[in-house]
Parts: sequence; structure tokens; C-alpha cells
Amino acid sequence: MSRHRMQLEDAAWLHMDRPANRMTVTSVMWTDEPLDWDAVRAVLRERLVAKYPRFSQRVVVLPALAWWEDLDGFDMEANLCQHTLGPPADRGTLAEFVSSLLHERLPSELPLWQFHLVDNYRGGSAIVSRIHHCVADGAALSRVLLSLCDAEPAADGPVDDADRGLFPKAKHVDGTVLDDLVHPRRIEALLGRALAGNRALGRVVSLAPDVRTCLRGEVTERKRVLWSDSFSLHDIHERAHALEATVNEFVLAAISGGLRTYLARVDGQAADIRAILPIDLRPLDAPLPRSLGNRFGLIYLPLPVSVDDPAGRVERVRHESRTILRSAEGVLTFDLLDLFGHTPYGVEQAVLDLFASKGSAVVTNVLAPDRALFLAGRRLRGVVAWPPESGNVALGISMISFDGSVMVGLVADAQLVEDPEFLLAQIERELSRALTPMSVG
Repeated sequence: MSRHRMQLEDAAWLHMDRPANRMTVTSVMWTDEPLDWDAVRAVLRERLVAKYPRFSQRVVVLPALAWWEDLDGFDMEANLCQHTLGPPADRGTLAEFVSSLLHERLPSELPLWQFHLVDNYRGGSAIVSRIHHCVADGAALSRVLLSLCDAEPAADGPVDDADRGLFPKAKHVDGTVLDDLVHPRRIEALLGRALAGNRALGRVVSLAPDVRTCLRGEVTERKRVLWSDSFSLHDIHERAHALEATVNEFVLAAISGGLRTYLARVDGQAADIRAILPIDLRPLDAPLPRSLGNRFGLIYLPLPVSVDDPAGRVERVRHESRTILRSAEGVLTFDLLDLFGHTPYGVEQAVLDLFASKGSAVVTNVLAPDRALFLAGRRLRGVVAWPPESGNVALGISMISFDGSVMVGLVADAQLVEDPEFLLAQIERELSRALTPMSVG
């Protein structure tokens, strides 16, 4: 069997895997009509296993190094599990099923991924995927999973996210193209300028552990996943535009408002906390490499939890996020992950735990096309995903926009976040409140 050395930034995520926080990117896609599982298997063979070698390679850990090892005669069926939900087979039933999987370690003798094929979800089907973070980051994996779909019910080939305009080419903030800021041609120059000025690096290293709240503490193996009702992407875009904000900034402000109510009820006060936000460093108009891997940085964004006014929260989020995004902080954290991948395991773990302690929640943006997609001939009705939480981070929140709607996903440690339903309900309440013109005018 041939072996291929794992990149150090990917090995860092492999080493972060612990019983209390598994480093798996978990997602769910569902349809209103039952899926033909033979057709789904054919799609997986063609568009996943045959296209990306990591899905037919296992991980071999040797002293100081990790390797990808080709599996001759790999049988994909070992990575597929079939389930049928019992009544009432509603959103809560599926959420409980997904929650029951999160503590499980992916079998080390197999490639580090699993697909759970679920029948009888609200009369249709669902696919629950769990893929280890060492295979790829969440942004890349969302593109991989959506490439399983077609733009038409009976298309001849898969969706090509790079060439068919399903993803935006660039994002603009105050006239600056963010893709340009993190384009590989500029990374070296940005890094050099940041190191010379010692600003972004200084901020990342000098950040104290985040403020102590009920969200901080020793995490457990028990996790809960939830996801919100759908909100109109058009309505959110209109309200965000009126406030000169992006959709992400608008939703982040609502998340801050929901956290405000939750922390005030549990802690008796609502102090600002930091969110850890992954920033994709790949240009969206470039195809994913066959080797996938991790190519993202992290930024630490203060969330205005202490601010009651929805418009004030939007303004704070907008100011803080754009200030940080103009720096090289995301690029620097990517470089630091690679740097600490060269250090002994104990040193690497201590540093990674220190970086995780600087934030109280991981918040991700799941990028999906604003159009209908079809999986094995059935229209996809929803997509939700949850980020893994490293160290003792107890809360993960995802923002998902797809096919004209926006949802919020939540994964929480069952001990530290005792009432995730209340937290999610408050985020939904704040989104509804922010969409009322009088509340933000």
C-alpha cells in the first residue's frame, strides 16, 4: 500500500480529536420524498470516492508524523450506515439521532468519514455525514457535499461549484474584495507586513482567555444539536442592506442578542464574549484540489452581547468584523497552525488549548447556493451543518443560507449549555425582532 504524508496543518486537527470534542464536521441534508439509496450510492462512488482520494484512504499515525494510506479494493459500504426513524420522525427525532452520534470516534481502520442513510424523516429521507476535520475544513467540505447534487432533477453531471456560478465570486466590504485580501498571491505580502508591524500577531498572541460565563468549563461527551426554522433570505438581505451590513453581520448581531437573553437568565448578567470564526483562504472561483485539506484561518470576533438595541448590535458587529478582516489575522492563524505542527505533541496540544480558550463559541457560515438543488433526482429541502469545537469550547453555531432561506444550527455541550432549546428560541426571536423595521430603524 502506498502512503502520502499528511500536511502538518491537517495533522493539527487530527491531534485535536478527543472524547469530549470529536473533530468531525457533521451535516444533514434532507428531502421531502424518499431517496433511492442505490442511486445515492452511485453518486457517492462517482463524485466522492472516485474524485477525492482521501475518501478511500485511512490514516496511519507513526512517530511524529501522520500518513494517508491507500486502501486497495476499498469497499465504500463499510462507511455507510442505514437507519429508519421511528415515530414521530420529526425534526426533534432527527436531531436526537444526530446528537447520539457526535461522541462516537470514527473507526481508525477505515477512511475517516461516515454517511448515515436515514429513511422516514417527515415522509422523506435524510443523509447525515460525519467527516473528520483532517480531511478538509468545513468550507471545503460544504462544497464537496453540495457537488453531490445536480442543478436539475435529471442532470447528466454533477454541480460544478467553481464553473456554474453556484457560489459568489467575491465578497465586498467597503469597496475591498475579501477574496483579494486572502488570495494566495497576496498572502506572503500580507504576512510579511503583519509581522513587520507586529499588530495582528500581537493581538492573537496577547488575547487573554475569554470572559468567564456559563459557557466556559470542562466539556463532556454528551452533545445536543438543533436547528432553527427558516427565515427569508430576501427579507434578511433587505434589512441588512438598509443598515449597510452584510447578511452574515446581520445574523451575527441576532445571535449576539439571543446569547444576551440566555446569559442574563443563567448568569444574571450578559457580558460581551468572543466568537471564533473560521475564514476560508481559498478563492471561491478556483476548483478544490483533489487532496482537499485545510486552508483556513481563525479570527476572534467580539460579540456585542451587552448591547440591547438590535441596530446597535449590527453596527458593533459590522465595525469589529471589518476591522479584523482588513488585518492579516486569519492568515496568521493558518500559518501558526502549520508552525505548531512542527512542535512536539504536548507543546502542540497546549498551544491549541490556549487558542481555544480565547473564545467561547465557534461560529461558522455554511455557504450554499441560493437556488434549488437535486440529490439523486430528489429536490433538496434543507441543509444544516455544525462545526467541531476544539479544547473546552462548549458551543458551536452555524449560519446556513440555501435556496432562498436562512437557518441557524446549534451544537452544545449538554452539561454546560443546559437549555439549548431556549438559546435557539432566543436567536430566532432576535432574528424576527431585527426583521421588524421599527426595531432597527
